[in-house]
Amino acid sequence: MKPHKKYLKRIARILLVIFILMNVIAAFHAYKFTHFSETAAPRTKADSLTPLQKLKIVFTGVDAPRPENDIKPSQPFETIPLQSNKKIECWYVKAENAKGTMLLFHGYQGNKSKLIEQSDIFHNLGYNTLLVDFMGSGGSEGNQTTIGFKEAEQVKTCFEYIKNKGEQNIYLCGNSMGAAAILKAIDTYNINPKAIMIGCPFGAMYTTVCARFELMGIPKFPMAGLLTFWGGVENGFWAFGHNPQEYAKAVKCPTLLAYGANDNRVSRAETDAIFTNLAGTKTLKVYTQAGHDFLTTHKQQWAQDVTAFLKK
Repeated sequence: MKPHKKYLKRIARILLVIFILMNVIAAFHAYKFTHFSETAAPRTKADSLTPLQKLKIVFTGVDAPRPENDIKPSQPFETIPLQSNKKIECWYVKAENAKGTMLLFHGYQGNKSKLIEQSDIFHNLGYNTLLVDFMGSGGSEGNQTTIGFKEAEQVKTCFEYIKNKGEQNIYLCGNSMGAAAILKAIDTYNINPKAIMIGCPFGAMYTTVCARFELMGIPKFPMAGLLTFWGGVENGFWAFGHNPQEYAKAVKCPTLLAYGANDNRVSRAETDAIFTNLAGTKTLKVYTQAGHDFLTTHKQQWAQDVTAFLKK
């Protein structure tokens, strides 16, 4: 065999090994990203890790503690278990002479405890609230999350539960992953809420994975694509087709879309694409000094915007 053919074969083998190794690493990271750790051990600071521990993280990813509820509503509430594609747990807070019912959905690594402040706002406005733990969080089943894909069926289950109670004025409210799940539920299951209030939904699954790589200062090619691919394969869906900006085309009810101008996870272009695709009456509120978690800094402004939106 000629020397240059030997070199080409050797290079081909090396490239194949690198390709396999990259896929193995991506598969590990995708699993850790979509499956919370049951141990809920506190994370060790990066500067306290040994070289061996750092190497392990590079290859296998970081364990994310399972989100657990730590506080409960101050108003009387009822714990509601529901059977969806997973068993989920909700808190139902009833208001006197309610104008309707707000269904509240949390974001990635969230739980229904983190929805209590929003629930209080709606309760003071005269609405019942249903605070929902998606699968993998709080009192709900398992440790899996699909960043809004399978959670959409849980949105539908909650909507149908409240509808079967005789409620006609049902509203949906969610941020980030919760917003993505709402948009998919409307698109896939044809539910018809009175209105929706969503914040900082990502435009496409691949785009949001790329954003996390950029946030860490790591080149997004080719690992972002591999991570998206394996995240879908390991959880039973085609992740490249999980695109809230496309789901938005099915939304015909009034929509309040909120966005933090300093969001480093979701771009303004994604937000504008979603807003453009919304088919019903719509309002876009941009909080200039806010980031992805705009409610921590602009809760009062958001409450005013929601109040005005609900009066329309």
